[in-house]
Amino acid sequence: MGAGAHAHEDLAVPLGRRLARLPVHLLTGGGSGVMTSVSRAFAEVEGRAGLVIGVLPLAEAIGVPEAGSDYPNRWVEVPIRTHLGKLGADAFSRNHVNVLTSDVIIALPGSSGTASEVALSIHYGRPLVLFGDLGRARDLPDTVATASSVDEVIAFVRDALTRTATPTSPPS
Repeated sequence: MGAGAHAHEDLAVPLGRRLARLPVHLLTGGGSGVMTSVSRAFAEVEGRAGLVIGVLPLAEAIGVPEAGSDYPNRWVEVPIRTHLGKLGADAFSRNHVNVLTSDVIIALPGSSGTASEVALSIHYGRPLVLFGDLGRARDLPDTVATASSVDEVIAFVRDALTRTATPTSPPS
């Protein structure tokens, strides 16, 4: 999760490349900024196991003229078109889908949309790590993890996926 207006390539590109080397899919809001940077970096890794998924808000999903060409960004391989709005934590925001569909939330710098995804991650008890702009953590619960390097983010992701993995039981 992260800014739609700013690419933050110094954070998003190395993160996308490293995530692509894990057996994971990448889910973003499918737009510009961080969403494009991390999606491009993830998609360009040869031999990656996962797909780039974009959860699109209503206007972009139905292609209304004012939506522009930001959605989906060209790296989205699986667009999920919704009837939901772009921002916020209200019941009609696609941010609920973004958070609840993700096994781990990585929050890069952003504005109100990213802040609402962070709040929803806390509300729903999803594993969450803030990456970049760690000052955001001062107003959040102590349980919210922070990472100042891609290595720390990847370690958090691996640990969170191990903790949330559900053991499969043989058929009875």
